[in-house]
Amino acid sequence: MPPALAGTASPVELARPESPRDLFVSFTWLALQGFGGVLAVVQREMVEKKRWLSPDQFLEDWAVAQVLPGPNVVNLSLMIGDRYFGLRGAIAAVAGMLTVPLFVILALALLYAQYAGHPQVAGALRGMGAVAGGLIAATGIKLVPQLRRHPLGFGVCLAFVAVVAIAIAGLRWPLLWVLLAFGGAACVWTWRKIPA
Repeated sequence: MPPALAGTASPVELARPESPRDLFVSFTWLALQGFGGVLAVVQREMVEKKRWLSPDQFLEDWAVAQVLPGPNVVNLSLMIGDRYFGLRGAIAAVAGMLTVPLFVILALALLYAQYAGHPQVAGALRGMGAVAGGLIAATGIKLVPQLRRHPLGFGVCLAFVAVVAIAIAGLRWPLLWVLLAFGGAACVWTWRKIPA
């Protein structure tokens, strides 16, 4: 992604990965922390701890990662790797995101096949779902301050959040149609509000 599209410059100097190996190790560690969804972990690691992205860059990159086909965090790792080391960085970041977790998932699948009938296993999975939901909600709350600087204004952004939440959770509309309708409307409206 060209630097001009990479997000708004942060007043704080951003760090950068030392090498493709650093990308591989960092994304492997990130992937191993992210059972049930890695949004909270990615935001904390990339923005707060490593400072490879500013909060605005993270929001912009995450938005792009969500509309591309494939897993959001893999798309994001690909963009970050490419930004710093080109194709080598992109491959290293994606490999870090997928290699070790693949073996962990295969091992867990074998264990699950053995113990799926136990009520404790079902209870543990329900508990993990609640934790993942809490992590996603906490990350959403942490990202709210960036909405105050959005061209549409804070109130309009919150209205979009509410309408999308109602459409998906309340009305059970398909995610694809909600994304196309409300995401498309928000993109066009934002595009028109940005000064030329």
